[in-house]
Amino acid sequence: MEEFKKLVANSIYIALDKKVNEDEIIEKVEIPKDKGNGDFAYPCFNLAKVFRNSPVNIANDLKSKISIGNGIVKVEAVNGFLNFFVDNSSISSDILKRIITENKNYGSTNIGNNENVVIDYSSPNIAKPFHLGHFRNTVIGSAIYRLYKELGYNIIGINHIGDWGRQFGLLIEGYNRYKDEYDIEKDPLNSLSDIYVRINNLAKEDEKVMDAAREQFKKLEQGDKELLKMWEYFREISLKEYDRIYDILGCKFDSYNGEAFYNDKMDEVIDILTKKNVLVDSQGAKVVEVGNNMPPCIVLKSNGSTIYATRDLAAILYRARTYDFVKAIYITGSEQILHFRQVFEVAKYLVDEKYQKGLVHVPYGMVRLKTGRMSTREGNIIYINDLINDAIKKSKKIIEEKNTEDIDKEKLAQQIGVGALVFNYLKSNKLKDIIFDLDETLRFDGETGPYVQYTYVRIKSLLKKAGFDLDNINFDNVKFDLLNNKSEIELIKELEKFPNIILKAATEYEPSILTRYIIDIATLFSKFYNECQVLNCDNKDLKLARCILSYATGIVIKKGLYILGVECPDKM
Repeated sequence: MEEFKKLVANSIYIALDKKVNEDEIIEKVEIPKDKGNGDFAYPCFNLAKVFRNSPVNIANDLKSKISIGNGIVKVEAVNGFLNFFVDNSSISSDILKRIITENKNYGSTNIGNNENVVIDYSSPNIAKPFHLGHFRNTVIGSAIYRLYKELGYNIIGINHIGDWGRQFGLLIEGYNRYKDEYDIEKDPLNSLSDIYVRINNLAKEDEKVMDAAREQFKKLEQGDKELLKMWEYFREISLKEYDRIYDILGCKFDSYNGEAFYNDKMDEVIDILTKKNVLVDSQGAKVVEVGNNMPPCIVLKSNGSTIYATRDLAAILYRARTYDFVKAIYITGSEQILHFRQVFEVAKYLVDEKYQKGLVHVPYGMVRLKTGRMSTREGNIIYINDLINDAIKKSKKIIEEKNTEDIDKEKLAQQIGVGALVFNYLKSNKLKDIIFDLDETLRFDGETGPYVQYTYVRIKSLLKKAGFDLDNINFDNVKFDLLNNKSEIELIKELEKFPNIILKAATEYEPSILTRYIIDIATLFSKFYNECQVLNCDNKDLKLARCILSYATGIVIKKGLYILGVECPDKM
């Protein structure tokens, strides 16, 4: 469609006697939402001042000067718009050839020119199990990682894990007291989490226990070798369990530098802010004023200790120096919006303007259960390991009820179960709160991952039964002009949007744009499949053209699901 867009723009450029820049014309040529208004439309309102005439008169005048031909079959002037209708067979040929030629690379661009983009996502607290909230962070971040990869950027995925703080004093104290009661190697995160809850409750009742925990953390901060060894053990077994989950989800991280990594890097932040005279006293604390619309950013508490903001500032300084990024994207819950607004504002005193402008916070909404908000106290937290296992188990049951083929049911159950979870978390606007319902997520009809996966499997099965062999096709002989059914044209034009959808989803940090698009593609294919015979088509040339359309649809669905982090099964 891009070629036709240029063709339309060029015809307008010539009709205007080349008095308006052609690139400006191309920018304003749009695809109408209403199909009755043509394939392309050009608003003439911006020409009113140039030619001192009304947009309606300008559009009517231009219509009379534009020649029909070269793919343009009709031009209409409607209320100041020029509407262009182009030859569907030319569009079909152009789009389908491009998709099949580029195949896995369709939709990819080199806009990023291999410049560095840092994405900070997932970021769980070690010694605690993954729960439903972490899952949303992880899949949003992973999708944005892949979206920017498709645009030609060099991506650095960072898992800024919570691996430092006073809670480790409590954990160490609890570990020393209760470790013999647990099989920590077998179930590390649940064991450590339970130990932490027990010691925390005990410390609330007995101040001596809390004093002991404070002393443990003080010794850890001072570099006690035995305690550091214990802390490293907690970190190691936690990351091993997290990596197992990340492997299932297909997530990739290039760095696990967490909070502890910045322990020796915060003093420089304090020094820079002090030397620039922006660190001021406020009720004993050290703060930076960040504007009238926000409270000041606390950098040092009244007792002289650092906080999250201090570490985030140190991380920005380190990442700017280490990665020379054009963007640094932070994925967190929406409750941290103010925090990052403050931190990004203070960052202007630490890094060059280009780095500060590249800082992006991507917030997301809460995950709720049908029974209400999750709460540790109420005991209704859903852990990801349990959720994945439950999704796989239920998927396997559905497979066994529906399918008798000789397939790897374990693998398929994982592809469907995990894919359904990921898809469900990405189909809604990221800021929208989600009410989680596993049964709804695993449905094979409606706007679900299994429905889209099944559409892909249906395409593969259809092509196999049709004996479709891409290697033996001469595209110059394919009669794409036979694809003139409304459902065929709608599907082809939607497939053409894929590169722009990737760009839009990336620039808006919104994976749901791609997810909704893939749902639309699956729906349009289903409509085409129901209205147009493929296997039983009597016309050999039309059958081939429809097989090519089906194959191209499969390419887009599989690529789209891959970017989202969902696998496509071969059979279902």
